[in-house]
Amino acid sequence: MKLFSVKPSLKEIIWGGKKLMELYPDSVSMANIAEAWVLSGHKDGHSVVRNGEYAGRTLEETIKSMDPECLGTKAEGLTEFPLLIKLIDAKDKLSVQVHPDNAYAREFENSNGKTEAWFVLDAEEDACIVYGFNRDITKEEFKDRIKNGSLSEVLNTVKVKRGDVIYLPSGTVHAIGSGILLAEVQQSSNLTYRVYDYDRIDKNGCKRELHIDKAVEVANTAKAEANFEPEGERSEICGGCKTLLKKSEYFTMELIEVESRTEEYATEESFTSFLVLEGSGAVGCGGEVMPVKRGDSIFIPACKDKIALAGRLKLLKTTL
Repeated sequence: MKLFSVKPSLKEIIWGGKKLMELYPDSVSMANIAEAWVLSGHKDGHSVVRNGEYAGRTLEETIKSMDPECLGTKAEGLTEFPLLIKLIDAKDKLSVQVHPDNAYAREFENSNGKTEAWFVLDAEEDACIVYGFNRDITKEEFKDRIKNGSLSEVLNTVKVKRGDVIYLPSGTVHAIGSGILLAEVQQSSNLTYRVYDYDRIDKNGCKRELHIDKAVEVANTAKAEANFEPEGERSEICGGCKTLLKKSEYFTMELIEVESRTEEYATEESFTSFLVLEGSGAVGCGGEVMPVKRGDSIFIPACKDKIALAGRLKLLKTTL
């Protein structure tokens, strides 16, 4: 088995919208889908394999049943699935928040840290994100402004548009604004320190917990320099186009645009994830072919083989 179709874990959160509900019929009883965890081995939201001998088992269970090398040589020594890939629909703005790095998270939270990247799929006119600070501040000023309600004066609020790539190393204070649909690739972690949540009330009539002291401790308070262009140029390949969106120490993201038929290559270094962003077609590997459509998530274990992509598709390809 070289191809796994993966069913997402769906999350209903106070700020979520309805743009993803048409993709995932399991959401009929939900008020919104804020996040679809389309590739996840995390305990807070397991993806489930749809096809083959492992159908109905979680991605984590499936990987443990396979050859230890199925994640690739770059994952050697890791004890859990290293990435979490999401679709996020922000009808309302998310909290202002920050994530710790590996060292802090492992010492104090028994968790991975969280570095992430966003690929903006759609954005309303004048949609914005918070991306760090608009000038250097001290941690003392950061904490004081949280307490006196003036934090927004030093936050770096930036407009975003379809196609932007936002890289968020751990320690970056950030927030997704309202009216944004995006794909997120991150370290496998669900650790978030909220700084400010607009005094919103959840469905239980409570304000969500803030984590001010921890947030101040882990935050990078230097002025942020925003560059949201893809890391590489859009280049033609046989049957389509390819763009390197971001290459980091934790993951590599590429946009593959298929116009008819093209080939990618699986390697022994890393598993390969394809998230279908637009269109329909087929993915083939190791003699197996699987039809795909928008919203589908495909996992290919590390191997040395060709991957055939056919149809009219836009795919987010992620590897280690």
